[in-house]
Amino acid sequence: MAIITQHRARTGRSIELGLLVLALALGLGAYAQVGLATTGELPPSLLPRGLALTGLTLAAHLLVRWRAPYADPVLLPVAVALNGIGLAMIHRLDVAYAAAGNPTNDAARQLLWTVVGMGAALVVLVVLRDHRILRRYTYTAMVAGLALLMLPLVPGLGVSINGARIWIRVGDLLSFQPAELAKIVLAIFFAGYLVTNRDTLALAGPKVLGVRLPRTRDLGPILLAWGVSLAVLVFERDLGTSLLFFGLFVAMLYVATEKLSWIVLGLLLFAGGAAAAATLFPHVGARFDVWLNALDPEVYNRAPGGSGQLVQGLFGLAAGGLTGTGWGQGYPHLVPYANSDFIVASLGEELGLTGLLAILLLYLVLAERGMRAAVGVRDGFGKLLISGLAFVVAFQCFVVVGGVTRLIPLTGLTMPFLAYGGSSLLSNWIILALLLRISDAARRPGPPPTPVDEPDDDTWPDDDEPAQDRPGRVPGRADGQATEVVRLE
Repeated sequence: MAIITQHRARTGRSIELGLLVLALALGLGAYAQVGLATTGELPPSLLPRGLALTGLTLAAHLLVRWRAPYADPVLLPVAVALNGIGLAMIHRLDVAYAAAGNPTNDAARQLLWTVVGMGAALVVLVVLRDHRILRRYTYTAMVAGLALLMLPLVPGLGVSINGARIWIRVGDLLSFQPAELAKIVLAIFFAGYLVTNRDTLALAGPKVLGVRLPRTRDLGPILLAWGVSLAVLVFERDLGTSLLFFGLFVAMLYVATEKLSWIVLGLLLFAGGAAAAATLFPHVGARFDVWLNALDPEVYNRAPGGSGQLVQGLFGLAAGGLTGTGWGQGYPHLVPYANSDFIVASLGEELGLTGLLAILLLYLVLAERGMRAAVGVRDGFGKLLISGLAFVVAFQCFVVVGGVTRLIPLTGLTMPFLAYGGSSLLSNWIILALLLRISDAARRPGPPPTPVDEPDDDTWPDDDEPAQDRPGRVPGRADGQATEVVRLE
């Protein structure tokens, strides 16, 4: 006879509240330092914007406590900290542009998009009570994702900005980048497709030199993803979205199958396609030329499409050194698009390598907690979806920082939560809501188990079967569970 002892599971909401106070202190403290360094007094907008951000954060915490009480307590504070630091940097650039005679009000717009993004995240948490519902819309998500990717190519709707046709314009003021939402719905499609076909993709196919290769008919999805990513690269001139989209699919394919051959095949396909595109299409070749020959005077002075922005960003990072010039004491506004594409260079100049590494560690924590939830969640669809979303955040950071530091070609992607841009901020807050929802399922305790005469095995009959539908099972321990089984002989 086994005696089962139940311990009360901790939700972690008190920890979350404490971390949120620290996250707000980081953002609002940086905002105050900008004013003290530039004008010698606190910014007049500190109080209203600080109250707005604090109110939004408190509302998000209360709703998570109500709708997702077992969600990971670290996810929301990290997102609030990054969003707050981004707002402070954008405000600092507003001050610099105003001093140079070119006033902007980007910080106010970013705060407005923060309200929209956090509001959308809260709606997702309220409406989506179970993430497994999304699996019903696998192929609907595929159609929606492809439509969003191709939307900028529609005449009269899509617009070209800086040579890339990745925007749509609604009215005279509102521009939106649909690819930001496309990465979410395509992650849903990939998760639904791969959880259904993972056994075929993992086990079928010939074995060559000890490596199992996929069958020809199983190559269809990866070839379709490869073709669409190259179409985005060629017709929309968007290397970043193309790389992110294809990388997401290959990463989720690896998680589903645990086969290294898919990673190798994906890298070979994308490298070959990118090399061919660089040879056949001048705009792709120009991007690689800027990367390889950034310090060449001819490439530097080329207009448009020269390497001036990249080189000035490198100079800004070098000026920051180890500890930075300090908030409000550098010259980040000298770099074009310092508040969006090159906000990493702006932060590196004023916070130095130390501050930049601290920010990157926040992203690492965000991705790690997502992967940790993937280990704990009980269904295959949830594992794949949260793995893909966590990978999107981590990979996007790598692509942006790699481009700014000239490790890889510039892509035009922006840092999640930090950079100026409404579409990016909206999509990343929705991603955070999905991470919270799935982590809540991963950490939520199972139903009270029933005593058993013999210990059961550790395997579930069906990954997608809800825990409450498994009578007689003692769920394996996850973060929020504390079920202890004591065997008496």
